[in-house]
Amino acid sequence: MLLDAVYSRDGVGEHVMNPKFWRVCPLPWLLAAVLLLAIPSGSAVESQPHAQSSSPTTQAFQSLADLLGYISSDWDRLTRSLANCATYPDSKVEGKQTLYLPAGATIPGALEEIRTKCAVRIEHLPAPMRQPVVHKSSEIGKHGLLYLEHPYVVPGGQFNEMYGWDSYFIIRGLLRDNRAELAKGMVENFFYEIEHYGGILNANRTYYLDRSQPPFLTSMILAVYQSEQAAGKASLPWLRRAYQYAVADYSQWTHAPHLAGDTGLSRYYDEGEGPVPEIMSDPSHYYQGVAEYFLMHGGESSPHLVRVDEKHPRSSILGPIFPVRSCSDKANDDCKPGDRVGLAPDYYKGDRSMRESGFDVSFRFGPYGAETHHYAPVCLNGLLYKTERDLAEMSRLLGQPEDVANWEEKARQRREKIDKYLWNAERGEFFDYNFVAHEQSTYEYASTFYPLWAGLASKEQAKALAANLSRFEQPGGLAMGRYESQAQWDYPYGWAPVHLLALEGLRRYGYDAEADRITLKFLTTILENFRRDHTIREKYNVVTRSSETHISVGYAQNVNGFGWTNGVFLELWHESPPEVIAQIRKD
Repeated sequence: MLLDAVYSRDGVGEHVMNPKFWRVCPLPWLLAAVLLLAIPSGSAVESQPHAQSSSPTTQAFQSLADLLGYISSDWDRLTRSLANCATYPDSKVEGKQTLYLPAGATIPGALEEIRTKCAVRIEHLPAPMRQPVVHKSSEIGKHGLLYLEHPYVVPGGQFNEMYGWDSYFIIRGLLRDNRAELAKGMVENFFYEIEHYGGILNANRTYYLDRSQPPFLTSMILAVYQSEQAAGKASLPWLRRAYQYAVADYSQWTHAPHLAGDTGLSRYYDEGEGPVPEIMSDPSHYYQGVAEYFLMHGGESSPHLVRVDEKHPRSSILGPIFPVRSCSDKANDDCKPGDRVGLAPDYYKGDRSMRESGFDVSFRFGPYGAETHHYAPVCLNGLLYKTERDLAEMSRLLGQPEDVANWEEKARQRREKIDKYLWNAERGEFFDYNFVAHEQSTYEYASTFYPLWAGLASKEQAKALAANLSRFEQPGGLAMGRYESQAQWDYPYGWAPVHLLALEGLRRYGYDAEADRITLKFLTTILENFRRDHTIREKYNVVTRSSETHISVGYAQNVNGFGWTNGVFLELWHESPPEVIAQIRKD
């Protein structure tokens, strides 16, 4: 297999990086370039943290109380509104920033002052954005920020916009920290995106108009509604309005082009073509690294490459072109420039779709996520099952019994298909399904725990998953997978959102002891690193229990802030039993 060239097995049969992969060709320039790049989709390299996102260093942070106080004040540092000049800067776009309103929208009077105060251009999108969405970002001359009505919380670092799936975990934290108005305003912003920009976006920048992110809208809606219900402020008219937007959001995932062949399941799919426009620095550097990888692992015959020739002239190649290099693993000076190749259109479609998945970059859907759009993923279909169950619950609250029955039947059918295509009884895990190759993936990934959180796993499946925790569990929590690709969404890194889903899923099925153990590992990892560097990070190395990262595929640094880690820490802390809390306090 292709991955065999990248991985070898150590003495106990575990996969480790194959050293020959890094020696096979003299590419120090490639590694240096890749280390400096970021591909935004929810996480990326931090170049210069925004002043309002930087963490205070004037006091010594030692206790759990210090960390909780940091999170509470961090919401203010991470909150953006159109009245604040800090909202507009974008390290991925040079020159004067632009704010875009929907086509034909009236410019609010308050923005006239902002135009001068913040040196921002105010423009309108060239045309109304409605579903289905096709090549929308290509219609924009100069990229900019998309108008939203309410303040919102950004992840941190250079991520200075409201992201799709980040926001669910941020909203959970805001509600836990008694900031219900801010949380509800973010949900309202997603309604605005659906109405005016064609759907929930990766984030509110024009270069994200081609894609969404993992569907958490119904989870956000119910989190806000249940919070208001607990406070005696629940509004059925608001829920009825929210229900209509949730149905619209669900619809885009269950129609072409988001259908996974004839499986009856769904896939990630970006509407655009060619290289993504939002890569920092020179995008050709990142894509050159990808092309070099495929040349070293399959040569010019790789389906992800296109040779520039009479059949494929330069004008037909979507992105940059690169020299072919023939490399020997014996002598570095054997590499000679030769003909030229470009990356295939199908590669770019996979690359873009990987970014919609939020797991960018991982080798889960093939190296560099090149085949993401060929898969029915466990995570997406687990979330859609939960969406169907959530819509049934909302229908029940709204007194719509026919809709309840309809959504319950859709959920039943999806669960049946997930069992058929994604469950592997022999290995006791859920795996993604390649509907193009008609085969189940063998790539073990932490998304296998999504069905626990969604409540679609049977008792037998939950038992098998709990028994297989050791395949992912490390000293600092759950690693994303078992393969070390040197990409940030693979081993040895652990991420807050996946921890919350996995741990709440384990508790849902009665595996409290396992959830307590892993919660303690992950929260104390965050606390220990907070004491050292006085900030909360985007991700953690759960093998070394550190915030140190050594990433050469995609994103090189570990962004601080950080919105979803803040939210998840609060939720796991409040969900823990007294004995776990006592251990964390003592740590």
